[in-house]
Amino acid sequence: MEAHVSAASALRPWFPPPDASDIVKGIHAMLHPRNIVLVGATDKPGNYAERIWNNLVKYGFEGGLYPINAKRESIWGVTCYKDFASLPETPDHVLVLVPARFAVQVIRDAAAAGARSATIVTSGFSELQDDESQKLAAELQAAVRETGLAVTGPNCLGNLSAGEKLFTNIDDRVVTMEQGAVAIAGQSGAIVMAIRQALEDRGVGVGYMVTTGNEAGLETPDLMRYFAEDPSIKVIVVYLEGVRNTKAFRDACKAARAASKPVIALKLGASEGGRAAAMAHTGALAGSIETFDAIATREGVIRVGGLDELIETTECFVHSAVPKGDRLAAVTLSGGKRGMLIDAFYAEGLNFAPLSPHVSAELARMLGPGSIVGNPLDAGFAAVVDPSVYMKSIKLMIDDPDIDIVIVDAELPKAPHELRERNLRIVNEMASRASKPVIYISAMSIGFTEFTKGLRKSLPHLAVMQGMDRAVTAIKSLLAYAKLRKEVPDIVSRSKPAARAVLEKTLKSANGAALDEVASKTLLKAYGIPISKEAIAQTAAEAVKIAKQIGFPVVAKVVSADILHKSDIGGVVLNLNSVAEVKKAFADITARVKKLKGNPKLDGILIAQQVKADLELVVGTSLDAEMGPVVLFGTGGIDIELMKDVALAGAPLDEAEARLLIGRTKAGIKMRGYRGRPALHETSAVKALVGLSNLIADAGDRIASVDVNPFLINSKTGVAVDALIVLNNAAAKRAAGH
Repeated sequence: MEAHVSAASALRPWFPPPDASDIVKGIHAMLHPRNIVLVGATDKPGNYAERIWNNLVKYGFEGGLYPINAKRESIWGVTCYKDFASLPETPDHVLVLVPARFAVQVIRDAAAAGARSATIVTSGFSELQDDESQKLAAELQAAVRETGLAVTGPNCLGNLSAGEKLFTNIDDRVVTMEQGAVAIAGQSGAIVMAIRQALEDRGVGVGYMVTTGNEAGLETPDLMRYFAEDPSIKVIVVYLEGVRNTKAFRDACKAARAASKPVIALKLGASEGGRAAAMAHTGALAGSIETFDAIATREGVIRVGGLDELIETTECFVHSAVPKGDRLAAVTLSGGKRGMLIDAFYAEGLNFAPLSPHVSAELARMLGPGSIVGNPLDAGFAAVVDPSVYMKSIKLMIDDPDIDIVIVDAELPKAPHELRERNLRIVNEMASRASKPVIYISAMSIGFTEFTKGLRKSLPHLAVMQGMDRAVTAIKSLLAYAKLRKEVPDIVSRSKPAARAVLEKTLKSANGAALDEVASKTLLKAYGIPISKEAIAQTAAEAVKIAKQIGFPVVAKVVSADILHKSDIGGVVLNLNSVAEVKKAFADITARVKKLKGNPKLDGILIAQQVKADLELVVGTSLDAEMGPVVLFGTGGIDIELMKDVALAGAPLDEAEARLLIGRTKAGIKMRGYRGRPALHETSAVKALVGLSNLIADAGDRIASVDVNPFLINSKTGVAVDALIVLNNAAAKRAAGH
């Protein structure tokens, strides 16, 4: 089969402005090169070099193509060159196909000869675990850094730049070389190639596809930054196995958001390294996917759960304008389908809006018996008998000013069908004039035939979705994206110098895996986090004196940096209402500690006020190895792991974002006066969240997690009554089993 080259590919490419970053300029050179040099050219049947050469010839790359192999004078019917010096022009983009042990020198030689970019297809570097491969990987990274070349790979499968008819990829399936609105980048060549193929099968053009492999040079966020600046791209799709540079990733997301380009991400992997917070509730509840969502969603990233969802979401964003609101309307010809639509959208927290009175009246007059005039609309018998009635129903929905998105329950025909094709083109024309998305949903995935693919490409103003559940998820993402701010401000720690001084003093004097409760609370108090009245006692008599000063009832708690979860060993006694009870609690806790294995050091018994709580919360912060610091809020107490009513946000945060975080939980709903109950003291929880976020930001990488559970709250106050600060040091990692 011959490749199809669209007229769009002949358009003059965009060029980065003079003030663009070196990375953007380097990527542009890689995707728009003057020539391509294949180092390691060989015509052994089926090898990567020959596949890539055939693709470059087949799709008509218009720049120079030069194979290099010192042992050959000709190959593939053209001259084969011995080295860079023998080329007829300065090399520009270099494809490295030699064995791993030679790749580093090829990169250095290419740069010395004047090349601007390279793709290293060769494997045998950091993906392998032996010492020699790891050493080669380090040498390659050094060479890339020193030469300044824009490099993808190693261990990648090549790239696509449709406008340049450039396909340096091993894929031998037919590619529609169309300067489409989607750009794809990711570490797995196989997954990125599968995404491109699936989008092409759906009639969605891919302008760029870059496989980044081991990312010794360019990383996926670098490509995201380039795609954000290239005006030919509308939607950015990325596959992420990990985020190595959180700042670069966030900056790339910000650039895409500012350019109104959604980033659709498929993210894999769970980050355990550095999460010594497994010893704390906060770390256990904040896995890498959750922390990725907490940070990336704020920056406008849409994370999808799988490849099918990715394709539907991309389809939705490519062909749908950003809606002005979330008022949904749907048209169907079936009462059963109407019910399915209602259930599917309701399950995702979405509802259909009331129609304008004049639209409802007109539909009722036109449709008559056998229809359900409402939203969704079951146009029923009248629309089946008279297709013009069906089309008028859709038009009324599209024209209704009280509706922001119109959904049509129908699938594309698999074979020529004159009436259905005509109706589709009419709706496509309506959608082109509408200031709202028009989305077709097939309740099931029916597959596209060659006819369907061609028809779909002729309907650019319609989103055509496959599968009710995935379509609803994609529409929900579209609505969420529409509500995001275009520019996300950076929030920095606003802690006071005195607080930072306490932090430095505390960390300098710490020598264990965690701070004890007294040291933890001293640090929390410095950061403005409300704590209960309390003092540490070394004797029973001292405990009684402290209890009298605070006022009954009080709580007695063990103080030991070696005991992380006090309640597990009977180290907490509540409801102490007399001198005798305080003495007994002091003696009981001391005796229990003496019986423990490992001889934990007992630093004393904490006597604290017992706060009457209407709600037990957990507030905390954790340092994720991939995404950096996050803050957690939710339902606390002993059932925290069972409930898992928690939400996370990136740190640091301000008061406004703290309130948004609280509002994402059931605990937050209760705090604001659930079912007629009085509202609780939200301000104290906000202060705790902001203070914790400042604390983790100021600590850098020295604190793994801070766990405040419970944080007790009532209508007048909220206080931290327990705290655990786990350090990010060798002792903490040993204790966590790392």
